[in-house]
Amino acid sequence: MRTLPGLLILTTFIGSGLCAVYQQLNDLKQEHFDFVVVGGGAAGAVVASRLSEVKDFQVLLIEAGPSNEGVLLSEVPFFAFDIQNTPYDWNFTTTPQKFADGRVIPYARGHILGGSSAINLMVYTRGSLDDFNRWAHVTGDSGWSWDEMFPYFLKNERFVQPTDGRNITGDFDPSIHGYDGMTQISVPNHLQKLFDMRCFEAADELRGNFEFTLDMNNGTLLGTGWAQGTNGGGSRSSSATSYLTREITRRKNLHVLLNTRVTRLRRSEDSSSNGPEFDSVEAFGDGNGSRIFQASKEVILSAGAIGSPHILFHSGFGEAQELQAAGITPLVDLPSLGKNLTDHPFLLVDFMAENTEPNVLANSTLLEDALEEWKNSKTGPLADIPTNNLVWGRLPSDSAFNDPGPGPNAPHWELILALNLGPTPEPHVTAAISIVSPTSRGTLTINSSDPFDSPVIDPAFFTTEVDVEAGRDAVRNARKFFGAKAWEGYVVSEGPLSKGAESDEALDAFIAGNFLTTWHSSSTAMMSPKGADYGVVDPDLKVKGIKGLRIVDASIMPYIINGHPLAAVYVIAERAADMIKQDWTS
Repeated sequence: MRTLPGLLILTTFIGSGLCAVYQQLNDLKQEHFDFVVVGGGAAGAVVASRLSEVKDFQVLLIEAGPSNEGVLLSEVPFFAFDIQNTPYDWNFTTTPQKFADGRVIPYARGHILGGSSAINLMVYTRGSLDDFNRWAHVTGDSGWSWDEMFPYFLKNERFVQPTDGRNITGDFDPSIHGYDGMTQISVPNHLQKLFDMRCFEAADELRGNFEFTLDMNNGTLLGTGWAQGTNGGGSRSSSATSYLTREITRRKNLHVLLNTRVTRLRRSEDSSSNGPEFDSVEAFGDGNGSRIFQASKEVILSAGAIGSPHILFHSGFGEAQELQAAGITPLVDLPSLGKNLTDHPFLLVDFMAENTEPNVLANSTLLEDALEEWKNSKTGPLADIPTNNLVWGRLPSDSAFNDPGPGPNAPHWELILALNLGPTPEPHVTAAISIVSPTSRGTLTINSSDPFDSPVIDPAFFTTEVDVEAGRDAVRNARKFFGAKAWEGYVVSEGPLSKGAESDEALDAFIAGNFLTTWHSSSTAMMSPKGADYGVVDPDLKVKGIKGLRIVDASIMPYIINGHPLAAVYVIAERAADMIKQDWTS
């Protein structure tokens, strides 16, 4: 059981030295800007930072949550699981899930500068080349292809050495990484030598789905390899720490407003026959009433796959009948808004073990010592993300199902290999399963005209047969992996929750009773070809039929990335910033 010191909740607020960062709504006097960016998460921080590189642009970034500075639960990589269900999380829940017999699932989203990049598990995967080539195909825009997007990965990334100072030759492919970008990326900082060694011995023994891969970010996301994380110098590297540094937030043309919630967009009085224009936002601050902020060029929604549609619904966008049922006057007919919600379901499969490394999270003395080491040198077990090793696999080639993914370079499931990750207090190893090519599609809706009410989130997990089969296959492959000879004398038995679940029916019951989510929501404002009568945004991310409004976040993905989506969100934002600059400087 985890015993985290109470001091971890403490936050050190940004001081007055950051003159362009405002803690409260009324601290900011200016109301007119060139660009208003809504949401200071993974995408919004990138867009605002890049736009402010143009000195003539006045940019406002509005974030509903507080500063990320001094929040140890965010800074310390190994505490990534412990920041959920805190004030830095929106603390959403899903609707009762049918496959889970009506169980409601917690749905974490970042409520802090940096958004979910400040509270996620920090695993860095670009996805497969097939993911991006599918985007290019379905949108009719080759700019979204792997080859065209690859330079943005390099632009975003600053690969750094791990803090333990070891030689990492053979742990990654240096030729495919960037070294001068913004987000710090690294291989593990702290090796769990007995565990890590056996992971690769098992991979070498089993081959097939488990074949060793030098670098899982080369466009083929398959096999077993070292995890890479958004982790630099032993601390989390989020969009806030990388794109909103003190140097950047001192730019006179960049204004960052915290603790302020945008509730709706407002239609311009100058809207013409060329289409309606939404050029301002209504924002509320705790105890500070409301303000209107206006953008002379564009409003950019970057509130995420949950937040962006939620704001649009309350602004009169969506399907007319659904809006009227919630008491909202329809203004813009966008029936695709909130549809196509896609996420990666998540499941822990534990195996009891012995002769493991000490579990610092189960021992308050060890935890205090590890925290002191991290504070002093940013080294030790807390300097790492919760996993050192990942496996990516596919359904058997003779499966009864067609390929649910974008192509042969993309996985169907992931095993996140870790020590003592699950709820079992005794020493154990874990395969945390994620179904990364889901075909289930859910919805995001509202049932109230009050913008402060939570949205209705229904990911509809495991509502297709192929997703259920992928779950079974992943559990069986987890058993195969930890049943390899390499684990003799280390892994003793399967954990009590899944042990004995052999038949399809028994596996389904285990999955249904225990799965959660990786919180990888996407696709609720999906891209489609320009002129298409479906979708929400065109390939340039402009909202269909609307002037002065773009969406830049994971909601625009036409299909979810078959991996952890943060890297993809970063490059979406990097490309969007270039498109916006080109539109307004050419």
